[in-house]
Amino acid sequence: MVDVRQTGAGPNAKGGQTLTELCSGLDMARQSVSKHLAVLESAALVTTVWRGREKLHYLNAAPIAELSDRWINRYHRRRVTALAGLKRALEEPSVSRPEFVYVTYIRTTPERLWEALTDPAFTATYWGATFDCDWAKGSSYRFALAGVRVEDPEQRVLESDPPRRLSYTWHGVSTELAQALDWSEAHLERLATEQRSKVSFDIEPVDASTVRLTVVHEGFEDGSPMLESVRGGWPRVLANLKTMLETGHAEPLVGARA
Repeated sequence: MVDVRQTGAGPNAKGGQTLTELCSGLDMARQSVSKHLAVLESAALVTTVWRGREKLHYLNAAPIAELSDRWINRYHRRRVTALAGLKRALEEPSVSRPEFVYVTYIRTTPERLWEALTDPAFTATYWGATFDCDWAKGSSYRFALAGVRVEDPEQRVLESDPPRRLSYTWHGVSTELAQALDWSEAHLERLATEQRSKVSFDIEPVDASTVRLTVVHEGFEDGSPMLESVRGGWPRVLANLKTMLETGHAEPLVGARA
């Protein structure tokens, strides 16, 4: 298989590329590139999202995040995370489409996964956060993290189709939350001026015991500090969610804000 990293092409060169964009940087036939992508997608190393008639390809962080969550000693995780962040900062170019895409496979049922995404008893277990909402389309919700409740009229459910799809606007920020999470004044001011983003969860049954969860967080401005925050937070939260559903055990990510 061609190593697309060595060609300057591939999903890692620029997130969210079409097959045509990928082919333009490779000395390979379109059919060959498509076959290689299919192998990577079947291994969950590349994930795809449809935007209208375009199929966009992304590298998937899920397998690496799950290995980290299950096998890296918690006492070394901060050091590993810092080194990984430095590596990304030095190697990765800017992303053409400011969004976050993540796919993982979980041994559970769609109904159980929906409950884990919406029931505060579950979200508190693997995330350390809770939601107060009826999860009907158009409903507002209250979000609580690190002992701080954030109420914002713009926090609303955009789509709700249990147990298949859920989408809501991302949380507001507040001075109290910034203090609880040890944010600087400058960081809070920047976040407060950002446009509202949204996160979507698509749940697809694979077989009787496995579901595919696709998380897309989008609607960010270029250079968004919130996007950088969710890129670091969502893999940890979702890996912890998978661990909880598959093993029954998870440690709350205290202070983690996806």
